[in-house]
Amino acid sequence: MTYKEANNISIKDYLNSLGIQPVTEKGSYGMYRSPLREDNTPSFKVDYNANLWCDYGTGEGGTLIDLVMKQHGCNAYGAICRLEQGDTASFSFHGKELPERDTKRQAASPIEIRRIQPLQNPALIRYLQERGISPGTAAPYVQEMYYRIGGKPYFALAFRNDSGGYELRNPRFKGSTSKDITHIRQQGEPREKCLVFEGFMDYLSFLTLRMKNCPTMPDLDRQDYVILNSTANVPKAIDVLYPYERIHCMLDNDKAGYEATLAIELEYSYRVRDFSHNYRGYSDLNDYLCGRKQEQKNSISQAQEMKQETGQRAAPRQKRGRGI
Repeated sequence: MTYKEANNISIKDYLNSLGIQPVTEKGSYGMYRSPLREDNTPSFKVDYNANLWCDYGTGEGGTLIDLVMKQHGCNAYGAICRLEQGDTASFSFHGKELPERDTKRQAASPIEIRRIQPLQNPALIRYLQERGISPGTAAPYVQEMYYRIGGKPYFALAFRNDSGGYELRNPRFKGSTSKDITHIRQQGEPREKCLVFEGFMDYLSFLTLRMKNCPTMPDLDRQDYVILNSTANVPKAIDVLYPYERIHCMLDNDKAGYEATLAIELEYSYRVRDFSHNYRGYSDLNDYLCGRKQEQKNSISQAQEMKQETGQRAAPRQKRGRGI
């Protein structure tokens, strides 16, 4: 099932299959009690003609896929899988359950989570600052996790992914409780552009650079964002990127980053632009922010050779407009 086919499923029929009926109907729309929260009065509107919903209690709205994503805390790919399977009995409208596959994966993780709290640990704040990122920039997206591995206590920065797992970082550790992409979507009308990053440090680096270079109008909410959290997650990102007319890749300057960008380019062709040339000579966007040039050129040289041999990618465009 494609993204478009999934969104063509009637929201009214979908809710009806779950035993959810409108409280009132007025021709082209119905008013429901919100399936996303406790709602004593019908404040959830479904437009039958446009096949869109709007929750007046929160100001949120969107398509059927958006609704399923909010109900289950999953990404678009996970929502489509649920709709394709038609397993309506597994849906829970209060609380965000993880898909079964991710629950099993987390259960097998050696990481025993003790607690998660807002960013405040001085050591983690110092670690962010050493990487050129202020705590104020990071705090809306990153928390701190206290956990154990083999009975030993640790703590790290925690960045949530779409399966409810976390990417973990501290000066001595790089890991995760489970692997998935993180799709950050803006409120309101769907965005036409999406920026793709390899890791959350690169995403935070972009925010820092944009606010530094364009302090009066950083326009951070004019596009959505996808953080791969691993180049192995490219197939999941490809599914999520389907609706976007413009896809800007800001991946690492190494073989894995090049191949990930190429895979997205091969899927979406002219809709994709590779912005890694803006920080050529640096391993990634965070190194560019910190001014740390690559000590070893081997990986980027290999990537350049691959580009020449395959001819799949056009010559780098000149930097235009705002750049990063």
